[in-house]
Amino acid sequence: MEPGNYTRVSEFHLLGFSEDPELQPLIFGLFLSMYLVTVLGNLLIILATISDSHLHTPMYFFLSNLSLVDICFTSTTIPKMLVNIQTQSKDITYSGCITQMCFFMVFLEVDNFLLAVMAYDRYVAICHPLHYTVIMNPRLCGVLVLLCWILSVLHALLQSLMVLRLSFCTHSEIPHFFCELNQVIRLACSDTFLNDLVMNFVTVLLGGAPITGIVYSYSKIVSSIRAISSAQGRYKAFSTCASHLSVVSLFYGTGLGVYFSSAAAQSSLSSATASVMYSVVTPMLNPFIYSLRNKDVKGALRRLFGGKL
Repeated sequence: MEPGNYTRVSEFHLLGFSEDPELQPLIFGLFLSMYLVTVLGNLLIILATISDSHLHTPMYFFLSNLSLVDICFTSTTIPKMLVNIQTQSKDITYSGCITQMCFFMVFLEVDNFLLAVMAYDRYVAICHPLHYTVIMNPRLCGVLVLLCWILSVLHALLQSLMVLRLSFCTHSEIPHFFCELNQVIRLACSDTFLNDLVMNFVTVLLGGAPITGIVYSYSKIVSSIRAISSAQGRYKAFSTCASHLSVVSLFYGTGLGVYFSSAAAQSSLSSATASVMYSVVTPMLNPFIYSLRNKDVKGALRRLFGGKL
């Protein structure tokens, strides 16, 4: 392509789910409802964890951090989409798009790493219960969370800086409801080989390492649970992992669904719909999974509201 065909775009156009004006109020109401439920549910988990001394443990420390990240995760995409629907505009500035993409990757990766850290916490609690308080001390918990944030920020900055080096054509329509890294790279007119190489390598590395850690932790947990003689003891041990295992299955299941649907289908609508599952639905369901299956959280919420729940 000739250099003259390149241009410095000032904005992108987010096509969203549908251009049908009659569907816009329905989409607006649906996503506003999901966003409010997500923020309220995760905020309740954070307040319960902070206010109740019974929940001042490593597991709930990580859970409160996960809830905070989930609020930020959805806040990077949904409010902008709601504003665009309300103002009947699909535009997002170039700098706004890069910023949204960067923050989205930060919170996505922190979510990813936190789930692996929580799996390690469950591994120590079940496989080394007598040394749990010594191993999972406050300093280690703080370092693990800080490490999650540092790795996530470095990854997001690397990907964002590599996108900034690309040149874009006059065609600037993103077939999505937010600026997703892969969709933005596809719009570039310049060579994206290095971007694709780094993106695929980092995806395998940063995605594979936490999944490997989670699988290893749960393989050890299953072995320890099977060694417990009483059925009641096995049930009690497994119940402490059930909520986390449900969230892990939901997060990685929907994430892999997005990956395979993007690779197999060319439909932008199917890709955007699949992205909703891990970027909106999963953060919305996490508080329900942890509160409905956890007596400690339900008890803390009752005490938080003076026994009204």
